[in-house]
Amino acid sequence: MDTAPQTAAPQAPPPVIPRAMPADVRDYLAKFDFNACTACGTCSNGCPVTGTPGMEGWDTRRVMRMLALGLVDEVVDSAFPWLCTGCGRCAQACPQGVDIPGVMGHMKHLRERDKVPGSLHKGMANNVETGNNLAIAREDYLTGMAELGQEMADDDCPGFYVPVDRQEAKILFFPNSKEVYGDFEDQLWWWRIFYAARENWTVPSEGWEAVDWALFTGNYDANRLLAKRKIDYMQRMGIERMIMPDCGGGSYGCRKGMERCVVEDPNNRVGYLYLYDYLVELIRDGRIRLDPSVNAGRRFTWHDSCKHGRELLRHFGRGFFEEPRWILRQCVDDFAEMTPNRELNYCCGAGGGMWPMPYEKESAWQARHKFNQIRRTGADVVVVGCSNCRDQIMKRIPKFYPEARYEVKYIWQLVAETLVLDPWTEAEAERARAEAQAQWERLGVDLEAQEY
Repeated sequence: MDTAPQTAAPQAPPPVIPRAMPADVRDYLAKFDFNACTACGTCSNGCPVTGTPGMEGWDTRRVMRMLALGLVDEVVDSAFPWLCTGCGRCAQACPQGVDIPGVMGHMKHLRERDKVPGSLHKGMANNVETGNNLAIAREDYLTGMAELGQEMADDDCPGFYVPVDRQEAKILFFPNSKEVYGDFEDQLWWWRIFYAARENWTVPSEGWEAVDWALFTGNYDANRLLAKRKIDYMQRMGIERMIMPDCGGGSYGCRKGMERCVVEDPNNRVGYLYLYDYLVELIRDGRIRLDPSVNAGRRFTWHDSCKHGRELLRHFGRGFFEEPRWILRQCVDDFAEMTPNRELNYCCGAGGGMWPMPYEKESAWQARHKFNQIRRTGADVVVVGCSNCRDQIMKRIPKFYPEARYEVKYIWQLVAETLVLDPWTEAEAERARAEAQAQWERLGVDLEAQEY
């Protein structure tokens, strides 16, 4: 008689019962060609989320099939849309051209606001209410601009000050609140470039935030509001061009929001350019001079930001691939490419709000390809054009991959450090000092009370 223990037959998973997708969700997803999905799985192969520890069994194809079966709530309640960096590798590879990052963004939009992970929603709400993500008071912001500008003037840029609310400026620049709050000296790189170029530039006294967390939280109304705020300021002040914010999400979000505003009213069209075009313009026009010998003996590589490259190319017909490489070659003698690169580049893992969200381990997992890319180049310095990419590559990757040995620089930092700086004449400096004094008096900042 067979007395061996009997093994129970494996239980089949419960059947998935399709549900009707809510009409409003179905209609909105149609904007992203959602119905063209054939479930081929190409998206999952290129997605950095695939294989993330803790997300076993989840990938982009599964999520797309869940949505097709009407399981919208299950996707919205999951972590998957928030782990999506919006890098666009999936959409670029999709044979049907489905805008998968757009679909994931709408899943974020459907999440209840008090259930948005981390500080994203609070930061976005701060921006809408106070003009910046960290709710920095106007007085503190202006005082910081005055103090830091005076320090730079006392150092090696006589006459320098930060022009605020300058009428008919040629260039409008938006600071990043984390730099205003803590990384103070990171502002100096752009300021030195403006000084060397003798640029007619300005920053706003209010509504100055560069970063658009409304994009990261799927808040369409706030995204439009933040873009319209910039448009209204430019038109009110008679400003010629704004530099799109350096943050990849900030610039992409601003561009998307401005696009909506122009569709609603063509009179909302304003002049803008990207930081790469601006730097190329300054160098080619001879407004700044560079000495690449100061960077001799070091190897440099370039990280292609997803939003400045692949996603701009896909949505607006032009990504910035060759411009940053041209700028680097004006600054350095030893440049090594990562592979793959340009529109095939790997995401660093910080996009879509992943840098400030509470998914550090997941973000570090997504960064494994970037770490290996950098290591293969043998570079001493990684140059970036996005603040989130910079923080990820400079701080998070070395934390989880201790063998990482490199320095990280913004591309505008590299340009500023390579500048041949021609100080202003005494007449120029004296005129600027008088302008600064009048400006700070108008804004209620007491220069004499500041401690430098």
